[in-house]
Amino acid sequence: MTAQDAPLALRVAAITPLTPRIRMFELVAADGGALPGFAAGAHIDVEIPGVEGRSYSLLNPPGGEAWRIAVRREQDGRGGSAFMHDRVGVGDVLRASGPENHFALSAQADLHLLIAGGIGITPILAMADELAGRGAEFILHYCARSRDEAAFADALTARAGGRLHLHLDGGDPARGLDIAALLKNKPAGGHVYVCGPRAMIQAVREATSHWPVGTVHWEAFAGNDADTAPRNTDTAFEIELAKSGQVLSVPADKKILDVLRDAGIKVKTLCRDGVCGTCKTRYLGGAVDHRDEVLTVAEQGKFLQVCVSRGRPEAGRLILDL
Repeated sequence: MTAQDAPLALRVAAITPLTPRIRMFELVAADGGALPGFAAGAHIDVEIPGVEGRSYSLLNPPGGEAWRIAVRREQDGRGGSAFMHDRVGVGDVLRASGPENHFALSAQADLHLLIAGGIGITPILAMADELAGRGAEFILHYCARSRDEAAFADALTARAGGRLHLHLDGGDPARGLDIAALLKNKPAGGHVYVCGPRAMIQAVREATSHWPVGTVHWEAFAGNDADTAPRNTDTAFEIELAKSGQVLSVPADKKILDVLRDAGIKVKTLCRDGVCGTCKTRYLGGAVDHRDEVLTVAEQGKFLQVCVSRGRPEAGRLILDL
């Protein structure tokens, strides 16, 4: 759960199976009141017992009395999707943050190029709804293994019509969308938005390295445990909090983020995998082993991502601007 106001109590009004692995949950205010507003691209963080809060995009158009999220069961995940699939039923009450949005549609774009892979379609679905509703120009590329696993293909066909391009690769990305070719030439006034597997996001970022700053937008949530498992070469190091002088030890098998939270220091997070940039923190001394995928070389001289970066103990204590 990111640092927020008091969490909201949400009652599960309906659960709809979309594919063998994906279920849609309709959530309403447990007290019967109105839910906070949001814009397309927003997400909520759901509290899950014994598991770091999970982030889920709101897939329905803004407005209305309910929020809808879709959860894909991950066989090798951290337990959040198993909890949602196996232990949550209609009528249950969940605690969640209010909506946050790090993936909003740009008001400066004349053409919105939407790219989604797998369950990454959820924020893109809300974007397509909003864009279609206001008559904005957009093109949507939706990538999945098969039609059966493309959870919202029928709904998107109805909403987007010829603006939808469905790419079914049968599990072989080489047979899917050619991202490099698609993004080689930037369309006039074009912005691109991508949500999906880490490899897809990285491919889009590489293919748009020549696009102007601010025209490429991506959303990434936490992956499975294997993505962020500590390396067997990691060692312990110390961090110092510059504002209080407090010194904390970061064991080889723990993240800076976890040590900070254990000490009662709140840091806003989203992906925990170093791909979203939410937990960017300034450091004032020491040396950093950068393991993120978002900071530029220039930014790495001043900032680190506390969810994945580590200190270099040979350079002394890592001093954080906290």
